[in-house]
Amino acid sequence: MPFFEMTDIPAKEIAPGINIRVIPGQRMTMVQFSLDKGAPIPEHAHPHEQVGAVIKGRMEMKIGETTRIVRSGSAWQIPADVVHSGHCLEDGTVVLECFSPPREDLEKK
Repeated sequence: MPFFEMTDIPAKEIAPGINIRVIPGQRMTMVQFSLDKGAPIPEHAHPHEQVGAVIKGRMEMKIGETTRIVRSGSAWQIPADVVHSGHCLEDGTVVLECFSPPREDLEKK
């Protein structure tokens, strides 16, 4: 199916204050994250390249040794295996991220 309505995709809570909607692809995965204020994104790394953007709201993100406040219109690129983390600064924050290769772990949640 080539078209999706994000609101038709069931949201899955992956951690307190963090819900995702996943669109799987053959060579990438797109994930919409909905975050509550204060929701932490623990420090982690994975073998997937990741690009993302804030659609609504604000977060603090750390990629490698660089920390920034990102808000609506901000975007980033995280190479494979680079440690990153963050936390949400505003209720109702929405982030859209794409991962390659596909994030089968998120698709199965």
